[in-house]
Amino acid sequence: MRKAVRLIERAGRKALVGGDAAKLAQESDLLLVFGGDGTMLHAARDIDGASTPLLGINIGGLGFLTAVPSRNLPRALDHLWRGEFEYESRALIEAGGRCNGKQVRETALNDIVISRGELSRLIGLEVSVNGELITRYRCDGLIVSSPTGSTAYSLAAGGAIVLPSAEVFALTPICPHALSNRSIMLPLDSTIRVKALNPAPSTIMSVDGEVFAELDAGDEVTVRRSRSVIRLVHLPNSSFLEALRQKLHWRGAYV
Repeated sequence: MRKAVRLIERAGRKALVGGDAAKLAQESDLLLVFGGDGTMLHAARDIDGASTPLLGINIGGLGFLTAVPSRNLPRALDHLWRGEFEYESRALIEAGGRCNGKQVRETALNDIVISRGELSRLIGLEVSVNGELITRYRCDGLIVSSPTGSTAYSLAAGGAIVLPSAEVFALTPICPHALSNRSIMLPLDSTIRVKALNPAPSTIMSVDGEVFAELDAGDEVTVRRSRSVIRLVHLPNSSFLEALRQKLHWRGAYV
């Protein structure tokens, strides 16, 4: 962090440092976010659709959202000063409903997850899209993923990887009690409703990995595309497919 501030000030730019992303977004033309994908998710939700672009500097683990390894920071800043970058819009998704007597509305960049609570038992979830029933799952939970979130929890649960520019939701059940239950792709303009079939505190809702609400039997959560987006900085010679090859260690087969 200190090194980044020195590099920015050496280039004659002003650097503001702080933990309040929403405030910094109002006063800055660009936010540098240092950490892992979790830090980026926090920042994306905190600025809540502000037009200020984000550039993630990876000092964490895998890092699909933190596009620049910390060792490459000087080179990345050189690209920025020369205007060698593009903006990439990422869709946000939102969940709303009445959960255990409380009205909730939360925005996510990666995913909305309806899952079991502390007890190790299956829960029942009734899922419909645009008013039509898909199925009633018996499972550990259900991941409703944005295109960006396809490489997060959804991937770990067996969901497909999609390009961040794809206009789709991915519905991925977690440990479903039926071999026929598979991840489903839906258009991003769909309205998805998830109804809890078990009494509280069996079922919880988490947003980008943070628990926000308990659901009682009959409670419904509606998930749809948010009107807000976030903008990520896209540097030269970088791509999502290249990130997949590097971070997932994909290699060609040799015969």
